[in-house]
Amino acid sequence: MTLTDQQLDRYARHIVLRDIGGPGQARLLQSHVLLIGAGGIGCPAIQYLAAAGVGTISVVDDDEVSLSNLQRQVLYGEAQIGQPKVAAAAEAVARLNPDVQFRPICARIGDATRPDLLDGVDVVIDGSDNFATRLIVNDLCIAAHVPLVSAAIGQFHGQIGTFRGWEDDAPCYRCFVGDAHDPDDCDDCATQGVLGAMCGLMGSFAAMEAIRCLTGFGDDPKGKLHIFDGLKPAMRTVNLPKDPECRSCGG
Repeated sequence: MTLTDQQLDRYARHIVLRDIGGPGQARLLQSHVLLIGAGGIGCPAIQYLAAAGVGTISVVDDDEVSLSNLQRQVLYGEAQIGQPKVAAAAEAVARLNPDVQFRPICARIGDATRPDLLDGVDVVIDGSDNFATRLIVNDLCIAAHVPLVSAAIGQFHGQIGTFRGWEDDAPCYRCFVGDAHDPDDCDDCATQGVLGAMCGLMGSFAAMEAIRCLTGFGDDPKGKLHIFDGLKPAMRTVNLPKDPECRSCGG
């Protein structure tokens, strides 16, 4: 595609990057990213994807904005309390960048979620807060051969990885967590707390990894899990093996 003069100006700081350039920016404008969750991770990811000019952003979330969200979910303000998060996010994206088509999906991921949710999607960012949802999304991504950027936060800590489990030498998310399940008394940010800025850090990291998948800049993230400790602060990267017995991608 040919970029307009306005787009050349808007995305100039991307275009001058040797590893993105005009062709990479054009790919972003033609790409489709699906986000699972418009919460602490989803909000900054949506902002940076929209600012980057990702052509289509779809967001799945069935929650409404509440006052307690505002400490970390930076797309929203007090005026949006009580609104569906996907509706409030759509308003924010419209303000940020008219190049972006926003698709709100006011729903919850579950066993009945149809595979066609990923039709035309180039990358999925999962910022959900439970293993059940994450494992369903993982299986959908494997079936559709769509890269999965999975990010999680808790208190002062965060982790993120990019998974392409359909590849012979690449782990999927289930290779990492196994058949993890959520106990009835599971801890969450409502009871354990979470540093708001940590959400911004991991959500921005997720947006960067999605852009990496779309444009191909830098090193291949396959099989790498990045773990951030905000208390120290420090970050380390570990290599995840593929589990040959994995129920999702093994064999």
